[in-house]
Amino acid sequence: MRRKDREVTDPAKIRRIIQDSDCCRLGFADQGSVYIVPLSFGYEETDGKRIFYFHSAPEGRKIDLIGEGARVGFELDTHYKLNEAPEAARYSARFQSVIGTGRIRRVEDMEQKIHAFECLMEHYTGKTGWEYPPQMVRQTAILLMEVEELACKEHE
Repeated sequence: MRRKDREVTDPAKIRRIIQDSDCCRLGFADQGSVYIVPLSFGYEETDGKRIFYFHSAPEGRKIDLIGEGARVGFELDTHYKLNEAPEAARYSARFQSVIGTGRIRRVEDMEQKIHAFECLMEHYTGKTGWEYPPQMVRQTAILLMEVEELACKEHE
């Protein structure tokens, strides 16, 4: 990271920034092109690993690009606020962001899919213990991304 003065390394603060983010953007390589898609997500840390969960339609470009263990880039950001100034060159912005890479795959196990739904719902509602109709769970694609590299930045 070029601006070491803005780097966030505290795991608890990184976790808060991820929890405060509403959208995770995934970037896929697609035959010499790039495909970026914004997604709702759930997040957990388990066995020393950072895991993101996403839900999706079972078909489409993103599903086609995943394969088994495809490498993806990701980005999250939150708390954006414009810092105004009397001159254009002095404007800046406050923000917190996380970027990184990971491996993504589909989840097929029903219990693991329900666990992913719980992570997603807890992220957005703060609640757990939801009911998930088996038909809906079977029809929804669940994607699991295990983070390989992560960098977190904050500009106040």
